Amino acid sequence: MLIIKKWIVSLSTTALLCSMGTALAAEQWPAEPPVEPPADWGPVSANFEEIPYPYPVHFLELNRFDQDMRMAYMDVAPTGRSNGQTVLWQHGMNFYAEAYTPTINELSAQGFRVLAVDRIGYGKSSKPIIPYNFNFVAANMKALLDELGIEETAIVGHSMGGMVVSRFAMLYPDVTTHVVMVNQIGLTDQRQGRPWSDPYAGGVGTSSYRSILAGHRRYFPQEWPPAHLEFVRRQFGQTMSGEWPRLSMVRRLQGGMLYNDPVVYDWQHIDSKALVLAGEEDGLAANFAELAHNVNDQLQNSTILLYPGIGHAPQIEIPDQFHTDLIRFLRSDPDEPASEWK
Repeated sequence: MLIIKKWIVSLSTTALLCSMGTALAAEQWPAEPPVEPPADWGPVSANFEEIPYPYPVHFLELNRFDQDMRMAYMDVAPTGRSNGQTVLWQHGMNFYAEAYTPTINELSAQGFRVLAVDRIGYGKSSKPIIPYNFNFVAANMKALLDELGIEETAIVGHSMGGMVVSRFAMLYPDVTTHVVMVNQIGLTDQRQGRPWSDPYAGGVGTSSYRSILAGHRRYFPQEWPPAHLEFVRRQFGQTMSGEWPRLSMVRRLQGGMLYNDPVVYDWQHIDSKALVLAGEEDGLAANFAELAHNVNDQLQNSTILLYPGIGHAPQIEIPDQFHTDLIRFLRSDPDEPASEWK
């Protein structure tokens, strides 16, 4: 049984302060991250209560696995002339909707309505201990669309979000006009290469500043973007939270999705117009370019665009080019072959 309610938190004032604060903070970030975490870094709450988002945050109340939980999302209206299209944005494993603010702003300016979701277990959404899987995630996205009365949407996912949009497009083809996989992870069936790991074994997981920083540095094969240190601060700050034991378990269960619920068998069943869009030098996977081409080959109606010399986050490294290409694809006729897009 699914119970849906909608809650709204007005953040107009804090959003303005956030945008001002980000501009000021960008001048203060060091060119290179410090070897150790700064002494003034403190704990960050489990549900990001102290992190302002740039638009009002709404909550969809769900009942899943016999638990009540709330899914946070921003519903951003077009600031440019409306084109009548909706884009459902899916974040990566180490992120949440707010981290993609520049892309949300650009899509809105170009006339798109944007739904940017913090999936259950991320950002401002609930952090339940449940058996996470991609069907669960896709069903939550469909519940949101149903609640808002949206019958068709383009869906874009970055990193782990690419796995989400793969599953969503397979399960809900009649809803999906376009699907874009941006540096998708989960490009192979990991069960063929390593044994299963029990997420409940071993007690509370550890996550040091250096290990978190190293993970984020892998996104950028060339220059480190100084302002990205803020995302390291937030992730590390949660390890100092009194709620870290639960958050650590949630992260292990989410990570288990990559192993337990691969999407490599979904692609051949997706007939929505698709784009594999990525930085070619993605350090998160060996032979990334070859694996990305395999995704394109498996999809029924797709094309691929890889950026040479760019890593896991093209929306950060080359935002102008990335946004131009993304928007051009989203504006294309969903009934025309993807091969004719470029």
